Amino acid sequence: MGLKPVTVGQLNSYISRVLKTDPILSSVSVTGEISNLKFHGSGHVYFTLKDATSKINCFLSAANLKNIISPLEEGLEIIAQGNISVYERGGYYSLNIRTIDVNGEGQLSVKFEKLKKALESEGLFDGKYKKPLPSFPKKIAVVTSPTGAAVKDIIRTVTAKNNYTDILICPVLVQGPGAAGEISSMIDYLNTRDDIDIIIAGRGGGSMEELWAFNEEITARSIFASRIPVISAVGHETDFTIADFAADFRAATPTGAAEMAVPDTERLYDNITELKNRIQSDISYRLSSCNDRVEALSPEAFAQNLSGRIMYEQINIDRIAEGIDTSIKSRIKALQDKIEMMRDVIRVSDPRLPLERGYSLVRNSIGEIIKDPSALNIDDVISVETAHGYAEASVIKTGRE
Repeated sequence: MGLKPVTVGQLNSYISRVLKTDPILSSVSVTGEISNLKFHGSGHVYFTLKDATSKINCFLSAANLKNIISPLEEGLEIIAQGNISVYERGGYYSLNIRTIDVNGEGQLSVKFEKLKKALESEGLFDGKYKKPLPSFPKKIAVVTSPTGAAVKDIIRTVTAKNNYTDILICPVLVQGPGAAGEISSMIDYLNTRDDIDIIIAGRGGGSMEELWAFNEEITARSIFASRIPVISAVGHETDFTIADFAADFRAATPTGAAEMAVPDTERLYDNITELKNRIQSDISYRLSSCNDRVEALSPEAFAQNLSGRIMYEQINIDRIAEGIDTSIKSRIKALQDKIEMMRDVIRVSDPRLPLERGYSLVRNSIGEIIKDPSALNIDDVISVETAHGYAEASVIKTGRE
C-alpha cells in the first residue's frame, strides 16, 4: 500500500528538514563564478554561482556580508561556504552563504586593478612626482629578504660596477602576512636618515600571491611619500606590481635595479683619462700657437715681416700704377675716337664741303643764300662763291627747270 498523499507545503517542509540534517549539505564549500549579482535594499545579496556545467542560487545575508573582506563582482571566482536550504514557499533550494574565500589569482587580479585605478586617480603614479637618481650615490639601501637571490644579485652587480658606493642591506619579509607592513616601515625609517641616496625595494620572481606584499596600498604609499628616490625591482621582467608604478624608477629585475643605481667607475675612469688627454692635447696646441705668436713679435721676425710687407706693398703699388696708366690710356683712346667721330660729323655737316666737289653758293646783296631763283629780280647783284673764291654778277634772267 502506498504512502498517504501529502501537500506541496508538507513535501517542501520535509525536504527542508532533510537538507538541514544532512552532515554534508549543512556545511558545504562550493567553488564557482559569480553571476547575476544583485545587492538588495535590505542589505542582503543575491547571485548565482556557476561553473561550466551547472549553477546554483546563492543568498548572502547582510549580517554575513559585513564579514566578507573582498568586494563581490561579476565574474569573480570564489569559494563559498554555507548550507543548502529550501525556500518552502517558492519550492527551490539555494546555498545560504556564511563565508567567502578568494579562489586563486583571479581575485588578486581584481584587487590589483581596483587598487591601481584608485591610486592612479589620486596621482600616486604621476610622472611629475618622480625624482631623479643621483649621479654618484654614496650609499644605497636595499629593502629585501636578506637570504634571497635578489640581494646577492644586487650586491654582486653593484660591487662589480662600482667601488665607491656603500650598500646597506635592510632585511624584511617579502611575502606572507606582515610583509607589506615591514617593507613600508623600513622605507619610512630610511627616510629619517641623512646618509641614504637611493632605495632599492624588491625581491625575486614568484606567483602573484607571493609578490602581493608589493601590491599592498601601504607599500605603495610609503614609496610615493619617500623623499629618497626609490627603484622598484620586483620579480622578473614580465612581473608588474603596484610598487612599480608608485616608485620613481622601475627595474625589470633586481640586477637591473643595481645596474641603474650606480655608475660604472671603470668606465668613468676611462672617460676621465680620455678627457684628460684631450685637455692636454688642446693645451699643447694652444701653447704652440702662443709661442708662434710670441716669436712673430721678435725684432728679427718683425723686421723680416716688415720687409716682406714693404715688398708686398711695392708690388701692390706697381700694380695699381699699371692699372691707372692702362685706365688713362684707355680713356684717352676713347676720347680720341670720340673727337675723330665728331670731326667726321662736323666735316659731313660743313656747308663748304660740296664746294670742293664743284658746287657754288649764290648769295644776294645782303649775304643770304639763294635757294629759289624766284627770290631774285632782274639786275639784282649776286655773289657766287666757289671752293677757291667768289665773283659778283648781275641777274639777267630767272626761271625754273
